[in-house]
Amino acid sequence: MDRSSQIIRTSVIGIVANVLLAAFKAAVGLIASSVAIVMDAVNNLSDALSSVITIIGTKLSQRPADRAHPFGFGRVEYFSAIIIAVIVLSAGVTSLIESVKKIIEPTAPSYTTATLIVIVVAIAVKLVLGWYVRKKGRQLRSDALVASGSDALFDAVITTATLVSAGVMLLWGFSLDGILGALISALIIKAGIEMLASPVNELLGARVSPELVKAIRQDVMSCEGVRGVYDIILHNYGPDVMIGSLHVSVPDTMSAREIHGLSRRIAGLMLANHGIIVTVGIYAVATGEDRHAELQAKVMQALGAHKEIVQVHGFYYAEKERLLTVDVVPDVASDRDATLCGRLTEEIQALVPDLQVSIVIDHNYSE
Repeated sequence: MDRSSQIIRTSVIGIVANVLLAAFKAAVGLIASSVAIVMDAVNNLSDALSSVITIIGTKLSQRPADRAHPFGFGRVEYFSAIIIAVIVLSAGVTSLIESVKKIIEPTAPSYTTATLIVIVVAIAVKLVLGWYVRKKGRQLRSDALVASGSDALFDAVITTATLVSAGVMLLWGFSLDGILGALISALIIKAGIEMLASPVNELLGARVSPELVKAIRQDVMSCEGVRGVYDIILHNYGPDVMIGSLHVSVPDTMSAREIHGLSRRIAGLMLANHGIIVTVGIYAVATGEDRHAELQAKVMQALGAHKEIVQVHGFYYAEKERLLTVDVVPDVASDRDATLCGRLTEEIQALVPDLQVSIVIDHNYSE
């Protein structure tokens, strides 16, 4: 079963569980002639909304790419996760308001046998459902499922807190309802903000995981002829679609045909191992004993001696144009230093006064 089918199946389980719980509450409410329990059953039907949103988002994200959307619709999943996170956040704010009201004007809770049965069953169902859905969400890298599962768990926690506060009130005459509700509401609001941050960061272009970058670098370095891997840039178009580019350095003795074959092998490897559509750029490394190799060694050594420079690559010497260019990647602290390029250019220019020097400041997009 593919990822989308698993997400939909998990969401259907969530819907079925909420519908069955609603039916149970409605039956108990009708038998006990309790309007409150019947209304709570109706509320449970609305709890299935997050699962419905997840299914709709997953279905829409599977639409094939078209001329207007050449990268597909995978990011729709992030929007569905945002909607569910907003629902959780709204529930937390509403709960906080109600809890503050109870702190200001505490009321004595009253529970019947039927009510207690409904509460205990609801807690058990929501705990199991929330744990299962959130676990599947993490396995399938689905923010929407994680948010949906968390929503169910929060329902269980709130209901448990209400039950505990009722017991304290009956035993010692002290109401904890408002205080516990406020504390739990604050946690829900915090969790809702965190749920919202994950899909929003993906839409904004979050940095890919270090583990993925390491795996990409290892795979590319395993290709014969590759001397180094640089400038890994990846764009996320949904959990199943990633597009990007990278540069590799190769000996300057390789022919165009050999480089063509190497770039195709790397592209195929990235698609097979990581599902990434990648464009491969080439840097030539001087391997002889001519002026090119001499300049390369001198410049790379001088730039590499700077502690604020974490990577030097892309050295290029154009003999006819008397031009020398090289790319440097500064550390985080120096990345926005406006004077860095000028200082480095002056230093290298002093080493090669007969050439025009161009230092390119690269940013670290993946590590």
